[in-house]
Amino acid sequence: MTESDTDALRSAFENAVPSYDALRRKLIPHFDAFYGTALDLLEEAVGAGEFRCVDLGVGTGLLSEMILARFPGAQIEGVDLAPKMLDAARERLATYGARLRLTLADYATEPLPAPLDAVVSALSIHHLEDEAKRRLFRRIYDALRPGGIFLNADQSLGETRDIEDAYQRRWEADVRLSGIAEDDFAAAKKRAELDRSATFADQIAWLEDAGFRYADIGWKRHRFTVFYAQR
Repeated sequence: MTESDTDALRSAFENAVPSYDALRRKLIPHFDAFYGTALDLLEEAVGAGEFRCVDLGVGTGLLSEMILARFPGAQIEGVDLAPKMLDAARERLATYGARLRLTLADYATEPLPAPLDAVVSALSIHHLEDEAKRRLFRRIYDALRPGGIFLNADQSLGETRDIEDAYQRRWEADVRLSGIAEDDFAAAKKRAELDRSATFADQIAWLEDAGFRYADIGWKRHRFTVFYAQR
């Protein structure tokens, strides 16, 4: 992303902070399956012991909270480029004390801590241009221990224009069924103009090119896709 793109992204999500969490279930159809699959795959990889994890684009701390609550041995560093998002995460996750660290940084360019047992992300990496995604995947691979896992609950682009148009229609139909207010829906669609999604096939190929032993999809509904890759 250019500096202006980064500024636009930061501004869009900082403006969304007051209503962000309240709208998650309305804007993410099959919310429980989407996040639940990511948590199940993480448990399969790390078990019940202690592990060190980084949450890229931690936002208000939604995914980190799920991990900290489910895995008593989890130590998480949440990274985000929006200060107001981090303020919301800090308030939300205060009870977890030393198990959580929050860092203001652009994970697309800043070094990742290493070695890590897991890297996770939710609905963030699709904002990067394709080449930036590829560079990030290589850096995630380098930061993980052998056997470490990368989980990305994100979006994927339709393989053709017709498929992408169908994804959009189906998402809009699902969201309207949630009873979302029109102004909230309009704001969400406006933020979506900052998306730079890639097809799931391209993302799997880029993960394999980065060196991961295997990469696959654990769950998918239209554009919402849970990727996982193991070093």
